[in-house]
Amino acid sequence: MPEGDTIFRAARTLHRALSGQTVTSFETVFPRLSRVETDSGITGRQIVSVESRGKWLLMNFSGDLILLTHMLMNGSWHIYRPGERWKRSHADMRVLISTPAIIAVAFNIQIAEFHTADSLRRRPGFNRLGPSVLADQYDQSQILANLTAHPDLEVGVALLNQSVLAGVGNVYKSEICFACGVNPFRTMESLSVEELGCLVVTARKFLLANVTETSGDGISTYMGMRRTTRRADPEERLWAYHRRAEPCRKCGTPIESRKHSSDARTSFWCPRCQPLSRAAAAKASARC
Repeated sequence: MPEGDTIFRAARTLHRALSGQTVTSFETVFPRLSRVETDSGITGRQIVSVESRGKWLLMNFSGDLILLTHMLMNGSWHIYRPGERWKRSHADMRVLISTPAIIAVAFNIQIAEFHTADSLRRRPGFNRLGPSVLADQYDQSQILANLTAHPDLEVGVALLNQSVLAGVGNVYKSEICFACGVNPFRTMESLSVEELGCLVVTARKFLLANVTETSGDGISTYMGMRRTTRRADPEERLWAYHRRAEPCRKCGTPIESRKHSSDARTSFWCPRCQPLSRAAAAKASARC
């Protein structure tokens, strides 16, 4: 599933390409969206802005109309010039928005809804989003409060809870835990103040590093070469994620992986650098 950095880059590219432009045509395979075009008209409206909130993307039109989309596992937004050949099949098109200069196409998106500002505030799953990791104003104190409000949750589960903090996905969850020396299967109540602070700061640090102007290409849903290690070799770009049985980049111990029972998502960790007990973690921090 695309994580917060992917959606942020998609929104940024769409905003630069579309903001201020007038919609000349609108197509979709979703009947509910088609009905809005018929009843209220998308064509003729101006695209005011495009923004991301966690893993959600919002396209704001004039006249208090918002297109809310979520990419889930396989969705993506592309932008093209009129007449340019698409990089995906027309059969995968779900939403198409044309302006005089740009065609924006949503491929394989399963969630696409029109909202007003009022209905968006009441939309389940969106109205309870926690602070966004990539928001201009990163609310560390609120995220810390949200994390400590779930003492029984495993760390790896808490970091994926979008009502706690919005934007972290499975890749970053394992990478954040590794960088902080925290075993993802520890409970939130077992963490020290320093460990909690590290998780919050590192989440912001890692995602920001992957939304720089050079972190993606011209296509709006770039998903390659996510990096947390700062190493130049593409084969060494991640610390733990998808590296089961490979040597830890710090101590050489084979990386382990296991699914969390509550959400069936897999975490990757180094058993030496990220021991399960708090006491062992204190010792490990001096070694790894």
